[in-house]
Amino acid sequence: MYHKGSGTPIVVIPGMQGRWEWQAPALDALAKCCHAISYSLGAWTFDDLVAEVDNVLDKAAVRAAALCGVSFGGMVAVRYAAVRPQRTTALVIVSTPSPWWQPSPTQARYIAKPWTSTPAFVATTWDRLGPEIKAACDTWPKRLTFCARHAARIVTAPAIPAHMAERIKLREEVDLSADCKRITAPTLVISGEPDLDRVVPVESTRRYAELIPGAKYAMIERTGHLGLVTRADRFAEIVCEFINASRS
Repeated sequence: MYHKGSGTPIVVIPGMQGRWEWQAPALDALAKCCHAISYSLGAWTFDDLVAEVDNVLDKAAVRAAALCGVSFGGMVAVRYAAVRPQRTTALVIVSTPSPWWQPSPTQARYIAKPWTSTPAFVATTWDRLGPEIKAACDTWPKRLTFCARHAARIVTAPAIPAHMAERIKLREEVDLSADCKRITAPTLVISGEPDLDRVVPVESTRRYAELIPGAKYAMIERTGHLGLVTRADRFAEIVCEFINASRS
């Protein structure tokens, strides 16, 4: 569990890989301006995922906090904000698939056979993420440094392909479009640039800005799906400004 900083508390819910360590640059940046909390996913139903957030808040001795869900974690955050409004002071949704998102044929193959698809998934990583890394890091030394550090985080906190596939299937358990209508917390939807996010289409993420009453939208320039780590300081600036303003 990650638990650093002071000020406005925010719980960052990781994506389908389920490891908070992959988000370390964003968490460290957030901890400079607020009380940043994160954890690794361990639940296997949406009800359990909601209970897991409750447990994290209790362990951190926090009664209520802002929630920041990243990719799949955004779905968890939406569900939590809908059913736990008394513990949600603000909601931030980052590069999250819409309630009606369906995997592409390639993604569907990964989900159906996660272990045997892993070599192909790894081999195509640069095709998915290379353009945004090049846009976010303006020199090759910076790009290579980012890649080496991110790879180290992945190696030291490995994801389990079968668990990733199971988490994606969980979206079928809930009606997130109905949950969106129940959300009362101030909400910010964040994405990267449309041409640079090759994991979740930006138009899919932006649907939350239409579905959640009063939601605002912000784009992180020069990045795509990895904006919270490729441009961690800018990500933290946007998020901290929003959650602090929502408390005033």
